[in-house]
Amino acid sequence: MRLKRGMTLAMVIAGVWQFGATEEVSAQGVIEEITVTAQKREENIGDVPVAVSVLGREQIDTSFASNLEELQALVPSVSFRTGNTTRNSALTVRGIGTISFSVAAEPSVSTVVDGVVLGRSGQAFGDLYDLERVEVLRGPQGTLFGKNASAGVVNITTQRPGDEFNGYLSARFYEDNEYQLRGRIAGPLTDELRASLTVVDTAFDGYITNVFNNETVQGYDKQGVRMMLEYDVSDTTQVLFIAEDYSADNDCCADLEARPSGRNPDSEAVPSGNGLDLDQRLVDHDFETRTLDDSTSFSVQITSDIGDHTLTSITATRSWDNTEFREGDFTSIAGDSTEPVFGVPFQLHDIGPQEWRQFSQEIRLASPTGEDFEYQVGFFYWNQESERNFTRDASCQNNNGQLDAAIANHIEFTLGQPTPTTQEVADFIAANGITCNANDIVAATGFMETEFENYAVFGQGSYAFNDNFRLIGGLRYTSDDVSYSHNRRNLDEFGRRGVGVRPRFSDGNNQFDTNLSGSTDETNVSGRIGGQFTFGEGSMIYATYSTGYKGPAFNVFYNMDPDDINPIEAEESDTIEIGYKLTAGWGLISLAAYSMEIENFQANDFDASDGTTITGFTNGGDVETSGFEIDFLIAPSEFLRFYGGMAFSDSEAKVSGDPLPFAPDTKYSLGGQWDFPLANGGRLQLNGNYVYTDEILSGNIGQTDENPFLLPDYGILNASFGYYTPDDKLSVTLIGKNLTDESYATTFSGDGFRYQIPRGADRYWGVDFRVNF
Repeated sequence: MRLKRGMTLAMVIAGVWQFGATEEVSAQGVIEEITVTAQKREENIGDVPVAVSVLGREQIDTSFASNLEELQALVPSVSFRTGNTTRNSALTVRGIGTISFSVAAEPSVSTVVDGVVLGRSGQAFGDLYDLERVEVLRGPQGTLFGKNASAGVVNITTQRPGDEFNGYLSARFYEDNEYQLRGRIAGPLTDELRASLTVVDTAFDGYITNVFNNETVQGYDKQGVRMMLEYDVSDTTQVLFIAEDYSADNDCCADLEARPSGRNPDSEAVPSGNGLDLDQRLVDHDFETRTLDDSTSFSVQITSDIGDHTLTSITATRSWDNTEFREGDFTSIAGDSTEPVFGVPFQLHDIGPQEWRQFSQEIRLASPTGEDFEYQVGFFYWNQESERNFTRDASCQNNNGQLDAAIANHIEFTLGQPTPTTQEVADFIAANGITCNANDIVAATGFMETEFENYAVFGQGSYAFNDNFRLIGGLRYTSDDVSYSHNRRNLDEFGRRGVGVRPRFSDGNNQFDTNLSGSTDETNVSGRIGGQFTFGEGSMIYATYSTGYKGPAFNVFYNMDPDDINPIEAEESDTIEIGYKLTAGWGLISLAAYSMEIENFQANDFDASDGTTITGFTNGGDVETSGFEIDFLIAPSEFLRFYGGMAFSDSEAKVSGDPLPFAPDTKYSLGGQWDFPLANGGRLQLNGNYVYTDEILSGNIGQTDENPFLLPDYGILNASFGYYTPDDKLSVTLIGKNLTDESYATTFSGDGFRYQIPRGADRYWGVDFRVNF
């Protein structure tokens, strides 16, 4: 396997060297200028002193990736953590990211769509369509981007309507009854008004068989619509209005028993062997894991020229309703036995709806380009409120005398009687026929509210001392306020404890039913200083020192108790980065070396001491990450191009040296595109890309044992072959995913056996039909 990967890497590098190293090739000039908005204005990527990876429209379209999880595989510095629901999934950049179940925590990697910051990365994990480009900016970006960009920014830009009438219809079909239908129409309505409308309908039966009911799961059913209106108020002022509505019903993402759990050894879904079974595609669940998503967004962007300056205002509101249904006992026989846990399987079923409501306002003033002194200054305001309730139905727990304790507290604190004796407790249990076995289901509901309020003033500028050297500087002042309330109510008549369900009372009347609230605030000044030096034709080197900041948080989750009320301190980072960029007609090469230190890293904390895994959130100490990155795009001719990137990183806790989760030491993506013109004016197109991901720790910092926390490395080869009619009016493309059929896991979820194995871990085929007009 490693030999195969090495040969693939060697062949691609050899091809790049052969076609990209000669003056003859570089003189052809077949690559158009690559434009990015990494510094909040359109610039040539070679002029931007930031490590940024760019996926353009054509690369996105020919990758046939439909969501951010698939696209991130093409950016080596980014990793993706798959959760049971979109709200629990997360991105990491350079090994740094926030993986949390808390409703009072925010991401370290900021996700921005059309200039609007998303409060939680999961809002972007639905279908993506009509993308103009995706930019991944590595390292702190707070001097220009509005919120929580301490580790990096994923900046997504969608297509504008345009001045000419255009549109498309696309129908894509894959094996296992999967389809993706998309349509768009765009163009001018009047001389001053342009519009676009895009609709999406996608569905998939799934790829996992539930042997409990012989149904297929891990599928989806999604619909979306986006409308844009672009209006020229005058020669100097333009207004862009964007409205989007999206809904999804995903029977996903159930954890697979990929190592033997012993919970139901007679089940058809028992994995093969005693090790990690990456070929596992069966579950045996009597409660379906499912996620319902509904989101609506509106934004208004006003751009106005004021003299030779440009004023930009972006006002946005977003709502996101997410409901998770989770199978937490991972078997169909749990909760059936009249014996006490944990000698027999226990039931654990969760239902958790949550609502987010977000408002943001950003105002920026940008100086003209081409001057010795260029700058941008801005103001940012952001408010997010969320409400969540979470109900768990689980087997009663009495493996350590918990029933007697619960009944004693019930007699004393609920009934108001004197503290009972042991015999009085036994008599009460007998008189009321109370049991506490696996088939005795108890429940509790947690009610949580949070509010984040953030404002900031920021600015960044550069000064050209001569034609070759620019000094860079930026500052940001941030103010954060975070507040929460938490109320949990045990719903059982006698206040009994369940597996993962707190009793109504603890000893001494210290209630486990909660009535908690709290708030914290923090201010921070972060910044950037550096320089860039241009030499030769299209060559630039830069060096920067940046500080980053992510605001404070609370560990607010279902099983929160009084020990969790202290704020989680803000996360602060220091980054040194040195880079080199070379742009020419034949392509682009970008190199970056970095070293980042983070103080008070906010991290997950798994606790299985009570019989089931409970995931908390805490400060994980100080961490550091360093590495080297390469991005390239090389076109030896107008018909052939190679692209890719490589990331080599070392991410670890500073004191212990333990590796960080979801931070592979090596990841690379290598791809190519070949167009073959035909005599009739049409063309054939062959695309291919190979993505390799090194082994990944999927657990707490410090959980470095090979089993079960370390996920094996893997390499995925995708390809497509299409026919395009003259002027690309019609195309038909055959798509092959994971051609080598290499299975892999993306996440270890806990309990020693639970894993996420994605659809892409199997080879499958599809075909895409597209009509452009």
